[in-house]
Amino acid sequence: MSNRENHHGAKEKMIGYLSGRLLKKEEDRILLLVGQVGYEILVPAVVMKTLLSKDEGDEISLYIYYHQTEKTPKPVLIGFNLEAEKEFFLHFISVEDIGPMKAVKAMELPVNEIARAIESKDAARLKELKGIGARTAQKMIATLEGKVSRYALIDEKAPPQHIPVQDFMEQVIQVLVQQLGHKLPDARRLVSEAMERNSSIATPEALFDEVYKGGIGL
Repeated sequence: MSNRENHHGAKEKMIGYLSGRLLKKEEDRILLLVGQVGYEILVPAVVMKTLLSKDEGDEISLYIYYHQTEKTPKPVLIGFNLEAEKEFFLHFISVEDIGPMKAVKAMELPVNEIARAIESKDAARLKELKGIGARTAQKMIATLEGKVSRYALIDEKAPPQHIPVQDFMEQVIQVLVQQLGHKLPDARRLVSEAMERNSSIATPEALFDEVYKGGIGL
């Protein structure tokens, strides 16, 4: 058992990111040629939408979640455009009754929208996800509320480095006030202090993490 777990752990670290040539697209998966090896990769609907404009032969890169258990001995690779999407996926599958395969099918909305629905306790919005009923939606809120605010800042449409500093500062301030209950002056102070501690911050996610490191107990 320990060997399997160690082997699984090693594999998971080895296959965390793949870059190669697109060989084939299907409804919920792609075939990616990396070197001389073709990897079958499952992709959530929200990721597949971004690949619709890609043609066979195009170069693409994906962050990979490697899934293998006693019940699923055949390895499954699940791909994401952003590392933050993969991180959110790990939170998603921590919810009772949501395994990786169910989560792949359920991720039809952008991660930022799902995160906002969780933080605002919008069960009706979560029920729009494939396979998510009222009870599971409530479990998602109960399990993840307060843990996924940073993912509400993800912008899948634009490269993070193109976001003006003032814009993403305002995004983080809004999350602190609207979702985490901070007063506006306090939120502005926390953000300013975080930028002073680390002036190289270039994304809202990194800024949120720096605010968190300041020990405000998000």
